Amino acid sequence: MFRILFYRPEIPPNTGNAIRLAANTGCELHLVEPLGFTLEDKQLRRAGLDYHDLARVRVHADLPSAWQALLPAKVYAFSASATRRYTDVAYEPGDVLLFGPESAGLPADVQHAPEITDRLRLPMLPTSRSLNLANTAAITLYEAWRQNGFATA
Repeated sequence: MFRILFYRPEIPPNTGNAIRLAANTGCELHLVEPLGFTLEDKQLRRAGLDYHDLARVRVHADLPSAWQALLPAKVYAFSASATRRYTDVAYEPGDVLLFGPESAGLPADVQHAPEITDRLRLPMLPTSRSLNLANTAAITLYEAWRQNGFATA
């Protein structure tokens, strides 16, 4: 299955929703510290409902630790400044979908790291700054899963 990687997430309900997404799709959720909350945060637990025990969630101390656990794999970095659309990729099981913190998105050095296969974006109105993190992860994951026939569903 696919793997979602949140780099330094800040808002507990977004990660809670991603936990629920992971539990319902069979994907893995990887989180890179520092987190803007604890995994015991009430808002995170409420957003994840009772799916915490059904989701595969791993926390990594830093990005190199995440790379060690996830590579080799294709890593798609999502950014509002990317020029290629998320639908222009042929996703394969094991691919990593990388998203940045809610306040600033992925830093340039992460977007252009050698581990990154490609930078992708979701289309939106030109007057918009960004989409919600959990929504973006869900849209992208479901596209990847759709391309693979919703395997295991």
